[in-house]
Amino acid sequence: MDLPPEELQFLTLSDILKESVSIPKLSPKTFYLITLTLVFPLSFAILAHSLFTHPLLTQIQNPIGSHTSQWTKLLIFQFCYLIFLFAFSLLSTAAVVFTVASLYTSKPVSFSSTISAIPNVFKRLFITFIWVSLSMVAYNVVFLGFLVLLVVAIDTQNAALFLFSVVVVFLLFLVVHVYFSALWHLASVVSVLEPIYGFSAMKKSYELLKGRTKMAFVLVFGYLSICGVINGLFGSIVVHGGEYYGVFTRIVVGGFLVGLLVIVNLVGLMVQSVFYYVCKSFHHQGIDKSALYDHLGGYLGEYVPLKSSIQMENLEV
Repeated sequence: MDLPPEELQFLTLSDILKESVSIPKLSPKTFYLITLTLVFPLSFAILAHSLFTHPLLTQIQNPIGSHTSQWTKLLIFQFCYLIFLFAFSLLSTAAVVFTVASLYTSKPVSFSSTISAIPNVFKRLFITFIWVSLSMVAYNVVFLGFLVLLVVAIDTQNAALFLFSVVVVFLLFLVVHVYFSALWHLASVVSVLEPIYGFSAMKKSYELLKGRTKMAFVLVFGYLSICGVINGLFGSIVVHGGEYYGVFTRIVVGGFLVGLLVIVNLVGLMVQSVFYYVCKSFHHQGIDKSALYDHLGGYLGEYVPLKSSIQMENLEV
């Protein structure tokens, strides 16, 4: 992040990744603690989710006996899991975005200052998340409608309807879902670094993505693909691989995959922060480090002094 703001627009995908990976070296202790307390629990929960739900689902699929208690346990577990996932996802985003921005403005960085800033940042991210969730609900309704249409096409053996439904479902999942993910990630950064949130943050994110949509698509699709592969391997080897792999092998592979997902999630959070600055530079929107420094200090309730003695002299005159 040593490049002048006007040159950030020229960063390629590989440059963004290299820049993101190098950021933790600027404050290794802070990122180590963020990873240990926020990113690791989030990553572990994502993978361990299927490990705990698999036995319950197996019992429910058993045709013998009542499954009321199993369904109750499953619903309670799912509810707690979603709350945990939602909370730690926002907390991790707030911590990483705030820390990266602090380093970008040469602001003193520490784990304690990041944690102190999270409560105010969390409120803004929460409101933005609600707006994104409402948009995703509308998307899921449309997606579900075309899935039903696809089933109808299969039952009626209507080739034209089947082909149309497959194309729409594919485009909705691959294009719209990835775009919404990119919009959400960028809106989260906007909510932390700019005095807007909610629908306004989504609108600003939409404007910033213009001209950089392809780059955002590749980054988000790559991230989702890697996470999908990790989840798939964890499910096939650790969760369902009891008949083919020993306990020791499953523990080692599971630990490795959790560690790999931690790295992927941490790098992904830093990439979305760097990508925000790239988009700002591409649209020639000035990145005032002094104003950003003051904005970040506002989360901590810090006293912001006058920027120069010239301002005081002008007031005295």
